[in-house]
Amino acid sequence: MLVSQVTAADGSSVVVARDGTKAYIIENSNSLLDLAHEAIADGISLIISITRHGLGAPVDLARACDEGKMQLPIHHPDPTHLHLTGTGLTHLGSAATRDAMHTKTSDIAEADLSDSMKMFQMGLKDGRPASGSISVQPEWFYKGNGIMAVAAGQHLVSPDFALDAGEEPEIAGIYVIGKDGTPFRIGFALANEFSDHVTERINYLFLAHSKLRQCSFGPEFLIGELPADVKGMSRILRDGKVLWQKPFASGEANMSHTLANLEHHHFKYDAFGQTGDVHMFGTATLSFADGITAQSGDVFEIEAPPFGLPLRNALQETKTKSKW
Repeated sequence: MLVSQVTAADGSSVVVARDGTKAYIIENSNSLLDLAHEAIADGISLIISITRHGLGAPVDLARACDEGKMQLPIHHPDPTHLHLTGTGLTHLGSAATRDAMHTKTSDIAEADLSDSMKMFQMGLKDGRPASGSISVQPEWFYKGNGIMAVAAGQHLVSPDFALDAGEEPEIAGIYVIGKDGTPFRIGFALANEFSDHVTERINYLFLAHSKLRQCSFGPEFLIGELPADVKGMSRILRDGKVLWQKPFASGEANMSHTLANLEHHHFKYDAFGQTGDVHMFGTATLSFADGITAQSGDVFEIEAPPFGLPLRNALQETKTKSKW
């Protein structure tokens, strides 16, 4: 089942669900967060909670998307009560890239490897422990709170101090925290983990700076388990034409860590058992790696069949007013 939040004609928010091509308003609910808390309190799945509410009037989601009426799939009344976080060096990449990497590094002493390559190899060796076990922790980063999340169709704004504005096509887990601090994963969504790769390239210690940018996720999210092998497409449109595109792969079949291992090493910190969380699981595909420099007005488009509508956001470069 795919779920989304849409702005209705009267300006109110409605929650929409679909199992096929047709989408319907979920009765008596204007917040996915409320639905999730209701399911947690009653000890039932989100799908059962939605079924209890029932489905009402149909919704043309494609039209809502074209009209800019898609909201974030989940939001909090106070956006600072939503963490945006992620993990890196978690995906295997293409087979050709892996072969080239292994050939290049197989005869290099560990002391001569970069920290990134050491981290990646740690994941290859120990990131997929047996079910119920926990192993090596991944790279982890913080992107900000909910004020930095923008819905599908809205601009991704790059500040004037940024040196780059590049997309990162990822899958994000969406989590709601129960009253006792237990995290509940309610589904998955496409995400654009928008970052500044030039700043990161200057010095890896600038990674934290490079990640403090806006991001987007949605417009729909998938309830249930993530398919093991997700195949999608990431592209950049300029003046309505494809400037660059490349397939991406995700899901555990294409990752060096299990989701359970990534989730454990995130939620082991009590700070993330207080609010809600959108946690991005990493990528293996970047236009930056192909020498592409996005510019204001370019449209990032990320799509994968299990997630319904594509995630589209235009880039907007802006001047930042000094606060000092």
